[in-house]
Amino acid sequence: MEKVLVKLKEVYPLSGAALGKLIAKLQALSLPKGYILVREGTVANKLYFMEKGIARSFCYKDGKEITFWFGAEGSFISSYNGYIANKPGYGTIELLEDCILFSIDQASMQALFQTDLELANWGRKLAELELIKTEQLLISQLFKTAHEKYQDLLAENPGLLQRVQLGHIASYLGVTQVTLSRIRTKMK
Repeated sequence: MEKVLVKLKEVYPLSGAALGKLIAKLQALSLPKGYILVREGTVANKLYFMEKGIARSFCYKDGKEITFWFGAEGSFISSYNGYIANKPGYGTIELLEDCILFSIDQASMQALFQTDLELANWGRKLAELELIKTEQLLISQLFKTAHEKYQDLLAENPGLLQRVQLGHIASYLGVTQVTLSRIRTKMK
């Protein structure tokens, strides 16, 4: 739980008592590579904290999987449309490695927010940070070239190439694997 604890504390400073309340509600999960954590079109009401492993989120377009997000150790993972709005989610979340996660359901989290101001502030800060990441992703997808997105991806997650299939990375960049190969050659 070491990486999760570090990430929880980075979001917003929590007292030991508040952190203890949150940790008491977390459920440890050990799930295999290929496991579908959330399926597109379903209402997912859990928030996950990634301790070990890597995941991706993708949608289907014209019968193809389009990857739009990767998350590794320390990531918060959820279908926010399901978790926040109780509506079907847009994407499927697949585990790309055997993973250790900690989860909390929406009702338990809301109960913590309603009874502990410190945790409510932590939740607000988490939402703010996730909103900023979403805005950065949107701007990147709209205005950056595939080469720039590739550089950003490697800067944020340097070990990604050793852990993720190149097809998923090419999909994330919106290019073919041949084009990704050319981008990688230019960078060497």
